[in-house]
Amino acid sequence: MPQESVSPETLKVGKAISVPSHKGGLKRKIIMTFSGLILVLGILVIGVVYYLTGNALRKQVDLRATAIATNLSDAAAGIVSRKNALEADVLIAKYGRLEGVAYAYLQDPKGGIIASSVQPFPSEIKDSSVIANSRVSSSRVANMRGRPVLETQAPILDGQLGTAHVGLWADAVQQEVHATVLQIVALVGLCLFGGILAAAVLAGRTTTPILELKSIADNISRGQLDTAISFDSNDEIGELARSLERMRASLKAAMTRLNKV
Repeated sequence: MPQESVSPETLKVGKAISVPSHKGGLKRKIIMTFSGLILVLGILVIGVVYYLTGNALRKQVDLRATAIATNLSDAAAGIVSRKNALEADVLIAKYGRLEGVAYAYLQDPKGGIIASSVQPFPSEIKDSSVIANSRVSSSRVANMRGRPVLETQAPILDGQLGTAHVGLWADAVQQEVHATVLQIVALVGLCLFGGILAAAVLAGRTTTPILELKSIADNISRGQLDTAISFDSNDEIGELARSLERMRASLKAAMTRLNKV
């Protein structure tokens, strides 16, 4: 019976598996991925912390300004009712020397200045709206000597004797808020740095056994089939190691049979 010739074109050849090539090692990719996620989450956390903490501190500053203005109005009630100008000047000077206070002054119900911690009294900070709003506490942004001021007013004896005004330097308040927020942001930044270091350690522990298996696979491809693969792991990497061991054993058995022929 004649033997049929087989051409290479008629052979069924399995399709080669094409693995896309990517630059960089697996460890670097893991570190970059984890670091990117940590940085994105960290930036979001820093933004939220900055916003919430800044608002909370500003509210505390407003409460502090309101408390100072209220204490001043309570202390000034008896002095203004007695029309004692000397005691009023002493009281205003005391409040004007408080830390962060730009000025303090007392205003009568008609808008006149009873006493002021700054002399001469700056006309740009005089509140002409106090006549209509002398019975309620309020706040506003003023300007003195080219610097912004956060001013709070409190009525004296329900507005019957006028109002007490206390102005805080706005830039000093902002510096205090920023200093506190920056400390919190620095702590968050340290946590981010620690997270990146943890990602690097995790990447090293993950890629080390994979690199070991790669080295073993290279040895098998070069015909080094005598060394058994022993990998004590029950995860996917352990399964891969056992698959390589089965492949090595099969290749060694096949080579042994071929050598006997």
